[in-house]
Amino acid sequence: MQYDVKDLKLAEKGQLRMEWASRFMPVLADIKEKFKKDKPLQGVRISACLHVTSETANLMEALKLGGAQVALTASNPLSTQDDIAAALVKMYEISVFSIKGEDNQTYYDHINKALDNKPEITMDDGADLVSTIHSKRKELMDDIIGGTEETTTGVIRLKSMAEQNVLNYPIIAVNDAKTKHFFDNRYGTGQSTIDGILRCTNLLLAGSDFVVCGYGWCGRGVAIRARGAGARVVICEVDPLKALEAVMDGFQVMPLEQAAEKGDVFVTVTGDKNVLSVQHFERMKDGAIIANAGHFNVEIDIPALNEMAVQKREIRKFVEEFTLENGRKIFLLADGRLINLSAAEGHPASVMDMSFANQALSAVYLHQQGPELQKKVYAVPKEIDEDIALRKLKTMNIKIDSLTEEQKKYLTGWEEGT
Repeated sequence: MQYDVKDLKLAEKGQLRMEWASRFMPVLADIKEKFKKDKPLQGVRISACLHVTSETANLMEALKLGGAQVALTASNPLSTQDDIAAALVKMYEISVFSIKGEDNQTYYDHINKALDNKPEITMDDGADLVSTIHSKRKELMDDIIGGTEETTTGVIRLKSMAEQNVLNYPIIAVNDAKTKHFFDNRYGTGQSTIDGILRCTNLLLAGSDFVVCGYGWCGRGVAIRARGAGARVVICEVDPLKALEAVMDGFQVMPLEQAAEKGDVFVTVTGDKNVLSVQHFERMKDGAIIANAGHFNVEIDIPALNEMAVQKREIRKFVEEFTLENGRKIFLLADGRLINLSAAEGHPASVMDMSFANQALSAVYLHQQGPELQKKVYAVPKEIDEDIALRKLKTMNIKIDSLTEEQKKYLTGWEEGT
């Protein structure tokens, strides 16, 4: 077993945090028991590029219990929890290559070390493993039967690769599972983003003007939670249908250049680049706070902000103050990295329970069906999605009705009229 973590002495603390998270991940716990008994991934090599958190650690434990040989690296330099990385190495003998705050060179060195596992299945959170394999590690391609992708950003990248016929193995879009994006993206991102902003700033949201750039599932979640805290929420969108939905949901909708003059807090959550840039920084009021909850920090044009600043300093942890030529100050949180993971602990374990249940069961599906799949992006099979929803309901002691045979026939037939 190889590894590169900050300090193995942190392992005991990390194990306690893993145990705490597992209390709120009953679906994954059920899968762990099944994996331990059936060993559906026996001997399968899996390389994962995910946020190294207590929830991810429980997924890695599940995969190992299922018989897999696992190597884990971070999908974001600032999201790693060093005590968790240490616990996985020392307590569970899982190869981990991740240190919080690692530089760009180390980040990619760690990706390559995880790929030295010669994976048969890849697990991505942003498609960095897939990108590296296709560009620099092509010799690994022959062994790979498939991969999974956790994020909206990654799925967009991979679908583009498939459309251009450059994707060389099948991918399961875990992000698109209903038990993932309906809950993880909306409720998880919503709560954890607000949590990260408040930990950084100790800001009172009530009465503030809070601008959300993007009204996808993550943007919806952030907007709902900000409104719940008493903020006046503004939505900025390029999609007319999403903009209309935001209006119907009771939010103000306006162009970003207009919102730039109004906002106290700005959160980007689009998956695109340079969403906040020079024309917006020039209009922002003194003291504006900007943060990103999208996958990469390119959503904020940080080089442009650096160019505009006459002075820069860290005024408190994860808060960088940029003083502009006219004396106005703009505050950037967590270097524009994922605010919920960089400055807080990420999504609550109870929503990651479903996301990582999808990852675990999709890995088994790829192991069994991968050789028969084409080189494109697939949805999580409906049976897996529904099975996870039913398992989650069961853990919550909630029962639901079932259709009668007569009702099934009526819904699937055409012969019987009104």
